Amino acid sequence: MHTVDEMKAMAEENEYDTEPNDQGEIEKRPGKLSDYIPAPYKNEEAARAANGGALPPDLSLIVKGRHGGCNYIFSLLTGYPDEPPAGATVGAGMNFNPYFPGTAIAMGRVLFDGVVEYEDGTPATTSQMAKDVVEFLNWAAEPEMDDRKKMGVKAITLLTGLFAISVWVKRYKWSPIKTRKIVYSPPVSRR
Repeated sequence: MHTVDEMKAMAEENEYDTEPNDQGEIEKRPGKLSDYIPAPYKNEEAARAANGGALPPDLSLIVKGRHGGCNYIFSLLTGYPDEPPAGATVGAGMNFNPYFPGTAIAMGRVLFDGVVEYEDGTPATTSQMAKDVVEFLNWAAEPEMDDRKKMGVKAITLLTGLFAISVWVKRYKWSPIKTRKIVYSPPVSRR
């Protein structure tokens, strides 16, 4: 986890266009925490050219958009074998991944042991890096989820308190009224 100051410093590394000034020129400003993450490509054609003709998906919602969510992305990132199994045919420019539908995927293996160095000394295994990527993509899909969970805990606490009060009211305030016996004595006739 990062502190707010660290996040602000990371946001300021990117530059964003401002509104046009009096001369109509657009200037650059450092990023803020509320800015969107900038797109890696200028347009769709540049994205296709950099990815062998395939348009890469928007990763901000990929976890919610795939069946299996986090587990699917983790398996996809860690599922590249050194050699395809016997009998599996993979076309030119494609890679074998048993977790991808059809088992042939254009994206090559991107995670290798020791590629990054963690400040706390955590071993940089493929599995650990894939877990970090998946957790970030999960957060990017629903950044407000933590706030919703906190609100849910508050709501459950409030409803539990209200339920306890209603049980007390029913038991101690209404029980004398509900258990009261009313005896009917018919009038005695006088003869």
